[in-house]
Amino acid sequence: MKNHIEIHKEVQEALKQGQAVVALESTIIAHGMPWPENMETAMAVEKIIRDKNAIPATIAILDGKICIGLKNSQLEHVAKSKDVLKVSTREIAYVCSSGKNGATTVASSMKLASLAGIKVFVTGGTGGVHRNGENTMDVSTDLTLMSKTPVAVVSAGVKSILDIGLTLETLETLGVPVITFRSDYFPSFYSSASPYLSPLRMNDTAEIAKLIRTHFELGMESSVLVANPVPHENEIPYDEIESLIQTAINKSQRNDIKGKDITPYLLKEIAEASGGRSLATNIALIKNNAVLGADIAKAMEF
Repeated sequence: MKNHIEIHKEVQEALKQGQAVVALESTIIAHGMPWPENMETAMAVEKIIRDKNAIPATIAILDGKICIGLKNSQLEHVAKSKDVLKVSTREIAYVCSSGKNGATTVASSMKLASLAGIKVFVTGGTGGVHRNGENTMDVSTDLTLMSKTPVAVVSAGVKSILDIGLTLETLETLGVPVITFRSDYFPSFYSSASPYLSPLRMNDTAEIAKLIRTHFELGMESSVLVANPVPHENEIPYDEIESLIQTAINKSQRNDIKGKDITPYLLKEIAEASGGRSLATNIALIKNNAVLGADIAKAMEF
């Protein structure tokens, strides 16, 4: 794997010393936000993690090389370039072997973080079972990877465009522990709560870190999903965002948008329909997740 993976020296040293490292995806930079908000957010998230005395490790594939930890110039390339592919696990080998550039999704970032020895991964929202997924079989690779990748995943729940109930049922089937931080209800990305009760509530980062470490020490192979509700002052009320989501879904169906194109399409439609409020909420929640992820990583230091 040394021929394909390049770990930033700062990240290498932190891992060697047992210091806190937080992995970050790059799809949210390349495909989830427009310029310059994407670059500003990426830099702000890394700064939040550093201010917590942890080391950020943004993951991307550049010129066919898997990079664990990016320089500012590399972050800017991912944020501005039009040739950066969206890379889930099935595309990793292709992008590496062909020398292309790729932004890693939740699934591929989890996998690569685990290969590098990083135990905490922060994202905005995870994938899951799409609405009507019981008929379309449109289920995110994120769930498959969570079932077999020992990394703690900190997110604002699953993306609101998905079927949260079916996703929670699937996570239970896959044996993935699900914790919600300081709430009885599982969050719904743009909103701090959904109609669904969380399988487990925890109020303390040290308590969460202890559960994660115990999970891994027992040899469990799955992830631990830590759902972190967006702050109330930054959320869009559930009923309001649900109406915008349904309108976007209906439009995607009329335009026959499918597969990996559906999520970025819906997020763009929702951002436009909300007058940019959804983008502001997205930025707020990823920063909020970075705070919690860094706190958990620090509590897990050896």
